[in-house]
Amino acid sequence: MLAEGALEPGTPAAPAAPSPARVRAPASGNLFRPISAEDEEQQPTEIESLCMNCYRNGVTRLLLTKIPFFREIIVSSFSCEHCGWNNTEIQSAGRIQDQGVRYTLTVRAQEDMNREVVKTESATTRIPELDFEIPAFSQKGALTTVEGLINRAISGLEQDQPMRRASEETIAERIDEFIVKLKELKQVASPFTLIIDDPSGNSFVENPFAPQKDEALVITHYNRTSKQEEMLGLQAEASEEKPEEDDLRNEVLQFNTNCPECNAPAQTNMKLVQIPHFKEVIIMATNCENCGDRTNEVKSGGAVEPLGTRITLHITDPSDMTRDLLKSETCSVEIPELEFELGMAVLGGKFTTLEGLLKDIRELVTKNPFTLGDSSSPGQAEKLQEFSQKLDQIIEGSMKAHFIMDDPAGNSYLQNVYAPEDDPEMKVECYTRTFDQNEELGLNDMKTEGYETGLAPQR
Repeated sequence: MLAEGALEPGTPAAPAAPSPARVRAPASGNLFRPISAEDEEQQPTEIESLCMNCYRNGVTRLLLTKIPFFREIIVSSFSCEHCGWNNTEIQSAGRIQDQGVRYTLTVRAQEDMNREVVKTESATTRIPELDFEIPAFSQKGALTTVEGLINRAISGLEQDQPMRRASEETIAERIDEFIVKLKELKQVASPFTLIIDDPSGNSFVENPFAPQKDEALVITHYNRTSKQEEMLGLQAEASEEKPEEDDLRNEVLQFNTNCPECNAPAQTNMKLVQIPHFKEVIIMATNCENCGDRTNEVKSGGAVEPLGTRITLHITDPSDMTRDLLKSETCSVEIPELEFELGMAVLGGKFTTLEGLLKDIRELVTKNPFTLGDSSSPGQAEKLQEFSQKLDQIIEGSMKAHFIMDDPAGNSYLQNVYAPEDDPEMKVECYTRTFDQNEELGLNDMKTEGYETGLAPQR
């Protein structure tokens, strides 16, 4: 069942010409400031706007802020003191991500209904148990909870029920029955599945167990189809064939892009590098002259290996922090002593040192706004502080631990300081991938031999 037009009741406010007496400008400094409850200078901009419910003037508040994982966002809220009408929405102010994202949440308890959700307007929401779907671009973006998403769908379906009862009574009765089923979901009498599929990659579902793995939440990153690219208004870049005589190994390629932090024009350098005792990789680095942000990303220059690779390092000395490390996008990281697991695609591909990766993990966990301030649950701040302290002890060498890299594609690497001899503190295992791992890598449907057999003639 499609919930087309599943919008919040009423019509959103249409901003009128701002009145100088009613406009309050945000604090000076960066236009998009990191979201923080302790930042007293971060104030919304107030604009006098026309209320489309009573056609009198209300107030629209705009907050330009920055959240990790979503880049910049614009939070807008309209309220009318005359009729009481209010409306809120969230819009992404950053760029569309390189890959789409799909969140699959199994709701088993009432606590799951309170998970925070960022849903952009390009995201599709599905509940398979009810054959229910909210199509993309049928609702505005929202910062809400799982229960809030269901309430929003119920309000959208109830919005036109009086007209349906007058003109199409049978359809109205069926929708009433379906609304009852949606309301029963909020009681969580039985588990159900919530899927948020966002081709833009800017939606998010909270993991309340961070930094531990959430067994009820599956995050999948995927390449967009041509139809999804068209839906988002993106144009596929035309591939240009390079002359065969060009040797990319001895050349640094440059191409224009936008800074992921300030969105200013920048240049990305790309170089093909041969890692000793490993393989060729592609290193891409971006340096923004406007804000000074520097990022780097590493991608494998070869094919998926026949076997997956699991590398286990026993950290016993501070010198282990200087080991070179290549983490591909398909690699997961685990530290058993901290009960910590970093899933695939998180942090992307990196070519750094062991110390650099551990510091990136610490920053990722401790600076997540959904685990801080009013959003945090009791005791969560203490757990994060304890996790950060133990991670610092590992970096300083005062705590021994095991560092495990598991890459089903076999494209990750950790330096062996005893090469070409075996490293007594490092264990490298090659294993046969499972069916599910091949499915995540897209190998089950890939046919590289005999693919021309059975093809129908084109004429």
